[in-house]
Amino acid sequence: METIVGNIATIGYGIAAIGPSIGIGILAGKTQEATARQPEVRGFLRTNMFISMAFVEALGLIGFVAGFVFGA
Repeated sequence: METIVGNIATIGYGIAAIGPSIGIGILAGKTQEATARQPEVRGFLRTNMFISMAFVEALGLIGFVAGFVFGA
């Protein structure tokens, strides 16, 4: 019988990375859509997009750290 070698935390990080990647994709797409509709607010939208990306990316980092903290 074969045994599975590895750490379950790696699978947990893979699952935790799915949410932020989808979130950043939606966020960037909606920002592009809003810029196409109202080009005059491009700077404001870009600033909000980068702040929101930082928050969404923090979720991925929390998932990465939680894999090490709770997996050990």
